[in-house]
Order: sequence, then structure tokens, then C-alpha cells
Amino acid sequence: MTPPPASKATVVVDETAESRKRARLAILELANMISVPMALNAIVQLDVADTIWSSGSNTPLSASQILSLILPNSPSADADNLQRLLRLLTSYGVFNEHLSSSSSSSPSSLSATTVVERTYSLTEIGKTLVMDADGLSYGAYVLQHHHEALVKAWPMVRTAVEDSTTEPFVRAHGEKAYTYYGKIEGMNELMQKAMAGVSVPLLRAVLGYGYYGFVGGDGCGGVKVERDW
Repeated sequence: MTPPPASKATVVVDETAESRKRARLAILELANMISVPMALNAIVQLDVADTIWSSGSNTPLSASQILSLILPNSPSADADNLQRLLRLLTSYGVFNEHLSSSSSSSPSSLSATTVVERTYSLTEIGKTLVMDADGLSYGAYVLQHHHEALVKAWPMVRTAVEDSTTEPFVRAHGEKAYTYYGKIEGMNELMQKAMAGVSVPLLRAVLGYGYYGFVGGDGCGGVKVERDW
């Protein structure tokens, strides 16, 4: 005889407990976590890191100043929305936020108004998005991992549990990733830049800038050969 299905137990919790409050905040953060990589992807697409870095100055710039440099002829560009991205990524250590205040007054007002300006510079994390002398950075890795084709496959992750015979990317696009990407113009170059942007700094860290153990007859070091392969 088949036993009757067990009824779902009712969770009884104290909603006023500090642990419960932290749990609610934590689950909301997890539910909205997609905003972080999407914001990072947008920052890379807009070339914000290189704009702030500006050949090594890393001078703090406001969202309006950044926008005037990356989109100089776009009257519909929105500095407030850019600032939202900058502030979000500041909370994850990509940017440093600098606050400065000034007073302004108008003839119609008897009291001065304090205006707070927010400017942004790059942290060590943010500097990984700046292109080096070889045109490499971690920016390509960010773009490749958040390409719309790959993003479209993420909602299919559940199916990998339900039926692992077909991977989520194939379910989303009908073919494997490398076959699909091979049909997209520029995707192969992006993937090569993504891999080079990650591997070259790692090899430099391991071997050092002065290491020439892989120098070949063409005068190119092994690091460069790997990048250009």
C-alpha cells in the first residue's frame, strides 16, 4: 500500500529576529545578483575604465565628465543612469567613490544649498579592465562571459538537472557553443582576447616580465606567441 503524500510543513519563524532580517536581505541580494555582472558588462562596453585611467592618471571623474568623454555627441545620454552603475560597482570594489561638497545660492533663496559631487577612480580591481600596451585586459573576458547567446542559456540550467543528455546551451540555441559562436562575426576574436587577457597577466606574474625562456627564432616571447595563436 502506497503511503499518503506527506503534507508540506509550515515554517514558523520570528520575523522580528535579527537573523531573520539578515536572511531577508541576503535572499533579496541573491535574487538581484544579476545586476552586478550586467552592470560590469555595461561598464566594459562603454569603455569607462580606460576613460578614467587616461594613460595612468586615474583622476577621479564624475558620471557627467565620463559621459562627455565616451559619448561626446549624444544629448540623450543619461549621467544619472551611469552613476547608478558606478555606485553599484563601487560597492563591489571596482571603483573608489570620492565625495566633495560645495555651496550654491540663487537670488531667490535666502540660504545656501549644499551640493555633493560624486567622482570615481579605479581600484586595483577596476584597473584589470584597463587595456595594457598589448591591447589586453580582463574586459574581453567580461564581454565573452556575458555575450547575449550565453546569457540566453542560463535560464535553461534547471534542465541540466532534469535531463543531462542535452546541455543548456544546446537547448537554447540548437547547437554547441563553439559551433554557434563560429557563425558570429568577431566572436572568435573576442574569445581569443578573453583567453589572452586572462592568461598573459598570469604568465607574467609567474614568469616575470624579464623571462625570455621561450624566445624563438622570430624574436617573439612565448607569452606573445600564446596570445597570438
